[in-house]
Amino acid sequence: MSSTRHTRVLIIGSGPAGYTAGVYASRAMLEPLLVQGIQPGGQLTITTEVENWPGETEIQGPDLMQNMEAHARAVGTEIVSDIITSVDLSKRPFVAQSDGGTTYTADALILATGAQARWLGLPTEEKFKGFGVSACATCDGFFYRGKEVVVIGGGNTAVEEALFLTKFATKVTLIHRRDELRAEKILQNRLFKNPKIEVLWDHTVEEVLGNDAPLSVTGVKAKHVKSGEETVVPCDGFFVAIGHAPASELVKDQLETHMGGYVVTAPDSTATSTPGVFAAGDLTDHKYRQAVTSAGMGCMAALEAEHFLAEQE
Repeated sequence: MSSTRHTRVLIIGSGPAGYTAGVYASRAMLEPLLVQGIQPGGQLTITTEVENWPGETEIQGPDLMQNMEAHARAVGTEIVSDIITSVDLSKRPFVAQSDGGTTYTADALILATGAQARWLGLPTEEKFKGFGVSACATCDGFFYRGKEVVVIGGGNTAVEEALFLTKFATKVTLIHRRDELRAEKILQNRLFKNPKIEVLWDHTVEEVLGNDAPLSVTGVKAKHVKSGEETVVPCDGFFVAIGHAPASELVKDQLETHMGGYVVTAPDSTATSTPGVFAAGDLTDHKYRQAVTSAGMGCMAALEAEHFLAEQE
């Protein structure tokens, strides 16, 4: 049964940015309504140990997100388990349609729909996610001290991940399907000068190899794109660095975007190209992509929404 609900602040998304926006908007007495989306808790719900969240020496990703959700609820954020399927930003109040049949209207909108790593789509990649397969060296590199790892990709992300991993790993093998990298020259120079990094050119990864009990990665099977010859590269960790895709489908034709769909915000702000619409977290952040920076932007978005509504009144 369809219904219409109005809120002063509608938050779409439930990762660190969305939940933090809920906390701050609630404390500002804005009575926000947060729609969780298809993956409540966001990308952190598919990670294991988190060791870079301030105040927690180590916490499981799903536990951290449960804590953030509970905090947002405790201070007054109404959290709805639903999926927003379309938004209309052409008029105020803004209108959002949900999969559950509810139409939400809002005086201000905070977008915190996040981004997702692009994956290769291999069954074995899926099998070992969180058990040796990762898409975030900053998050998981620490676990590979004294071990060998493989990175796949050829752009800035892949080269930056490979360089970062040399802080921990004894050897980093970068696999690229072409015979030259797309990354910036200054990054390539650093990569080629690093004695810990070896590049395997003209190869694709066909399979992740590992153990079942317990789940752990032991290597990857790579195939030469021209000869078809297969090579097994031993490793303890496999990092997929072929880019991230921001979840901007809802607004890509209504807000200014760049760099493959990331929502553009004003300098030192979460304000988008439409007044009253704010974007926070990985949806707009193509550089840092950390839980703590997403949370900071969620705080900014809520405070900016509060100021925007005050000016309207």
